[in-house]
Amino acid sequence: MTDRQSKIAVVTGAGSGIGRAVAVELLRAGWSVVLAGRRTERLEATAALVPQGPWLAVRTDVSRPEDVKALFAATVERFGRVDLLFNNAGTFDPGGVPVEELPYDAWRHVVDTNLNGAFLCAQAAYRRMKEQDPQGGRIINNGSISGHTPRPHSVAYTATKHALTGLTKSLSLDGRPYRIAVGQIDIGNAATDMTARMRTGALQANGEIAAEPVMDVADVARTVRHMAELPLEANVQFATVLATAMPYIGRG
Repeated sequence: MTDRQSKIAVVTGAGSGIGRAVAVELLRAGWSVVLAGRRTERLEATAALVPQGPWLAVRTDVSRPEDVKALFAATVERFGRVDLLFNNAGTFDPGGVPVEELPYDAWRHVVDTNLNGAFLCAQAAYRRMKEQDPQGGRIINNGSISGHTPRPHSVAYTATKHALTGLTKSLSLDGRPYRIAVGQIDIGNAATDMTARMRTGALQANGEIAAEPVMDVADVARTVRHMAELPLEANVQFATVLATAMPYIGRG
């Protein structure tokens, strides 16, 4: 489906969780949305939640440069430009593994997805936004509160989320001359498959196992939409959205 009158968003990791919620929120708000993810059937299931919305599903592994190049080429071919990248694709696996037992291949998988994939997508979006007419656009990176305060046994995930904050800052600075606004949303305990274990019990810094509260993922999606719909002259540089009572402030 196409609609060249609406703004164009690319959402990575759009087949589930936060990516699906944000894609649905944008589609319902009248955006044209390019759904990127590794499983086409999940992307199509996301699109089916808003059947009237203009969308395009592109199977994409964000850690593969050729996939990212094809994603943005398909976006421009169908919709003509890129107004927003929600840089969301990521993985926590293998969570809960002590640092001394973490296989190098597992470390590389997390880095390739969470950091290298975010860079590749941001770079491709940046190039399009710099060259298109009218110039500019917005990139919103999905960080994490683990980019500020880690959980136990999360060294790969935590390291990549710290690095993502540096990526956000550098892109935000370098994008200024080209009307490219770059911000980051740090999310804590949104109710998704990835956080299901939080509700039954998660390892705390003091070694205890405790259930943690979660929030509706739709609240995250509305926040992303607010950030996305600001004029390019305004930017939410960093936003933190979390379950109010989760053990984050004072963690440890």
